[in-house]
Amino acid sequence: MKKVLWIVGGLAVLVLIGFFGLRSFTKSSSPEAVATSDQNGVQVKVEYCQPYKKGRKIFGGLVPYGEVWRTGANEATIITIDQNVTVAGQPLDEGEYSLWTIPSEGSWMVIFNRETGQWGTSYDQTKDVLRVPVAARKRNAVAEQFYISFAPQAGGSDMLLAWDQTEAIVPIRLRENQ
Repeated sequence: MKKVLWIVGGLAVLVLIGFFGLRSFTKSSSPEAVATSDQNGVQVKVEYCQPYKKGRKIFGGLVPYGEVWRTGANEATIITIDQNVTVAGQPLDEGEYSLWTIPSEGSWMVIFNRETGQWGTSYDQTKDVLRVPVAARKRNAVAEQFYISFAPQAGGSDMLLAWDQTEAIVPIRLRENQ
């Protein structure tokens, strides 16, 4: 019986070492990042991981058009909003959501999903809270690493999702009559 316990314990240790080793490796390839905005009474925080281009074709290649993308790498991207807002004109209540997108050439679908904490490829459409189309545009400069930033706008800000030569613009505004 002791021998079985030692074997099971040893296997458990190996699994934990493997898990943390893989996690460490993936974080070095796509480091964690946080983007924040505090504009016009709206605070937004996005926690995500930043994959690199590495000479690959990104949108329409590594990230296929018309398919759900985790909007970053590793774990699902998390967005926290402290006020009731509109996103691209549609209402979204304050809270924490996982952020997903469906890229296409001229526009993207941005998805706010109530499930958080999952690995980035574990997406459950039945938990979507909001889906909104947003504009995407070609950038002159190539962004070697995926990043999220914010541009101040009247009543809130635009969240910018940029990688390679593509940038999606997600308007986030304070919702009137909360």
